[in-house]
Amino acid sequence: MINNLSLIQSICDLKRKKNAIILSHYYQNNSIQEIADYVGDSLALARLASQTNADVIILCGVHFMAETAKILSPKKRVFIPDINARCSLADSCPLSEFKEFIKQYPYHLIVSYINTSVEIKVLTDIVVTSGNACKIIESFPKNVKLIFAPDRNLGNYINSITGRDMIIWNGACHVHEQFSLEKILNLKQKYPNALVLAHPECKSAILKIADYIASTAGLLNYVSQSKRNKFIVATESGILHKMKMINPDKFFIPAPPNDSTCACNECSFMRLNTLEKLHNCLKYEEPEIIIDRETIKKAAEPINKMLKLSDKLGL
Repeated sequence: MINNLSLIQSICDLKRKKNAIILSHYYQNNSIQEIADYVGDSLALARLASQTNADVIILCGVHFMAETAKILSPKKRVFIPDINARCSLADSCPLSEFKEFIKQYPYHLIVSYINTSVEIKVLTDIVVTSGNACKIIESFPKNVKLIFAPDRNLGNYINSITGRDMIIWNGACHVHEQFSLEKILNLKQKYPNALVLAHPECKSAILKIADYIASTAGLLNYVSQSKRNKFIVATESGILHKMKMINPDKFFIPAPPNDSTCACNECSFMRLNTLEKLHNCLKYEEPEIIIDRETIKKAAEPINKMLKLSDKLGL
């Protein structure tokens, strides 16, 4: 087995040789974040994928993120280190069931969270991320009827902020569903000066006690600007690496899950990607994301609408 230093050197050599770019989500393990060319949330990765001059994109994240990169860069070759790195939230919205669902609401605009499969995006009018969802929803006239998929927690949060009454698909993220309200409150007693930070994919009970709610990038920015030095963080624990890197003098506590026997504050799918798999992905050029041209064309429309509107709104 190649040691980590040799593995890292080989990855860097292969990347240069193949004019490849490595994009990593904040929820990847530390070693992948450190070797990546860019680390970001879904919105940032989508923008980077659409703008890169690289010939090859290695998306270190989950399957829908790699699909999004391929949709936005159809002439590039796009790979993911582990093809089984799926997303529980995207998988909670099966195509056949969603088609039947939207038939019940024929005069509704379909808004999909970026955490969806390419097939769901084809049915979508506009895509949103957790970082821009509220502003994009607020930009629609009040009389426009909306369906939101797939995350019920994010959908309910958007409704509460915007005053809308979107029809919401009943999906959820297995990580954000598992945070324990009781254990977070116990941590608050132990660390009374700590602020609770939460991603809007968390259940409403967690959001009610949170001091600040935002996307992964939003939470990172808040921590960097805050004068406070202790934070209880209710999102996937991979974000803590970047938080600590940028704010070495601050103290971060991962919010605990209900089940103490599992690391439910880690996404098991995100953690399928490893340095060794990243190396093999670059070396052997597999597994590759393949999407037919017509599907790419249809799925690109709602994503590009989001990117253009986000730029217009300054998001």
